[in-house]
Amino acid sequence: MSAMGAKLRPPEFKSDFFIGNRTRLRERFKGTAPIVLSANGLLQKSADTAYEFCQDSSFWYLTGVNEPSVVLVMDKTSEYLILPEIDPRREVFDGEINTDKLKKISGIDEVLSNEEGWGRLSRRVKKVKHIATLKPSPEYIAPLDMYANPARAHLVRQFTALNPELKLIDLNKDLARLRSVKSAVEIEAINYAIVHTTRIFKQIKRRLDSYQSENDILAEIMHYATANQLGLGYDPVIASGKNGLTLHYSGGNCRINKSPLILDIGLSWQGYAADITRTLLPQQTKRFIQVHRAVYEIQQKAISMLKPGAILSDYEEAVSQYAGEKLRELGLIKTVEPKFIKRFYPHSTSHFLGLDVHDVGDYSEPIKTGMVLTVEPGIYIRQEGFGVRIEDDVLITDTGSVVLSNKLPGNLA
Repeated sequence: MSAMGAKLRPPEFKSDFFIGNRTRLRERFKGTAPIVLSANGLLQKSADTAYEFCQDSSFWYLTGVNEPSVVLVMDKTSEYLILPEIDPRREVFDGEINTDKLKKISGIDEVLSNEEGWGRLSRRVKKVKHIATLKPSPEYIAPLDMYANPARAHLVRQFTALNPELKLIDLNKDLARLRSVKSAVEIEAINYAIVHTTRIFKQIKRRLDSYQSENDILAEIMHYATANQLGLGYDPVIASGKNGLTLHYSGGNCRINKSPLILDIGLSWQGYAADITRTLLPQQTKRFIQVHRAVYEIQQKAISMLKPGAILSDYEEAVSQYAGEKLRELGLIKTVEPKFIKRFYPHSTSHFLGLDVHDVGDYSEPIKTGMVLTVEPGIYIRQEGFGVRIEDDVLITDTGSVVLSNKLPGNLA
């Protein structure tokens, strides 16, 4: 741990967290069908090299296991893990799976070999009419232009090969509702990530004049994360000038000049990430100050609307309408209508935050105490060549909300 982080203690996820999550899933599901979930599998990068492994968030939520291709079975009162079939040659390079470690973190006493585990599960699958699992995403997710991890689909193919009449019960909504309300240790983990993310923001702001390019800032973030044993919740957005008009700009090595600089950074701990954005300008212009003030006022209005019982779809509509009024004040639109607002205010204001940066949750249901959301309004003006976005992380409380990232001021004061 670096000197900057010496006083912080990272929260620890123990087996009782994962045991409790499985218990709550059983209580919510209430069915008698076996619950079977797969970990993510490794994905090929090139030849015999895989991409860095990233676990399925729901699988981790239930087990704490960070190994690929493990299967979780919850059947009646029993629970067991099935290990993947591993080529002995791979063990030479990657090492053996530590089954004692798996038992300790998950709180599951039975960890079976692939042959023994699938022998046991196969006999059960052939007898039942239903299996509860997580429905696979489409192989290719067209709106995102990316391919899904094939592990869930592979698991389903294994089921249906054993029992072609089998019907699947999808647990996605059950797990989304469980995961969307955070426990105390999850909030601690998010807070831990937020504190560190705040520190790297302040470090960057102090040294802003010393950076020549976007990559200089990226190097600073990566060094800080590594020094403090943290992960990245997502690839940081470091977007200077017109690059800030691309919302998820993944950039290159553009020089930093006197244009507005959007920094969207989220360090993570045990998968739980911060998601904070600030827009900086070394030499502030009158126009930048006007637009920044408008975005900040939209954000404050949005935060004031977040409380238990609010419906996010209604909230988004109301915030968009308020943003439209601000766009009109800025002279960007004449009529406050969605089609005109979207030209300058193109994305939603909030999303759930947790194990996934864009975490699971139901936008049509009332929000509840314990949920964590981002509030990230942004105005992007193509004809003027810059954008402004401000983002904070907000915890829903019994009486309203608390801005967890409030140690990093969002205004220009």
